Amino acid sequence: MARYTGPKARISRRFGEPVLGENKALQKKNHAPGMHGRGKKRKQSEYATQLAEKQKAKYIYGLLERQFAKLFDKASRKKGVTGEVLLQLLEARLDNTVYRMGIAPTRRGARQLVLHKHITVNGEIVNIPSFTLRPGDRVGVREKSKSLEAITNSLSVQGARKYSWLEWDGAEMEGKLIHLPPREDIPENINEQLIVELYSK
Repeated sequence: MARYTGPKARISRRFGEPVLGENKALQKKNHAPGMHGRGKKRKQSEYATQLAEKQKAKYIYGLLERQFAKLFDKASRKKGVTGEVLLQLLEARLDNTVYRMGIAPTRRGARQLVLHKHITVNGEIVNIPSFTLRPGDRVGVREKSKSLEAITNSLSVQGARKYSWLEWDGAEMEGKLIHLPPREDIPENINEQLIVELYSK
């Protein structure tokens, strides 16, 4: 599945925040990218604001348009607040959960680990980054991959991160999705209501 592979700094500067991870470009330049980036900011239309929020969510979680639209359709058919359900589905993706558990330092890195068959779900190797986890599912590092430098380095640095909906056993290199996260626990700066309004048009 294709994904965005262009310059991360450009995306971060477009939204004024480190959408694709920490970026020094934000500290150096406080204006938008491109030759007209320094010009006066025009007031965005309602549609442009909604579209920008959707684009930001897509970049953060590493999805392309078709995937994101399918996920929104799935969220809209489930019980509950559509925007919150959408974020829960994004958080329940395997690549995102691998990132949240600290097995990889970035979502891109997590996606690579999944694709290269280093990750297991309930003891079985799963190489589909978009695989949706359910509460109770266990995510671990494959036995042969536990000594992989990229994983051990990430866990030594990222291991301190704790999320209320995830459980992690460092000795076994395995974690568990306890429950889907409530909106207030999801740390991403996304206004999901704008995305709902965009798709409702």
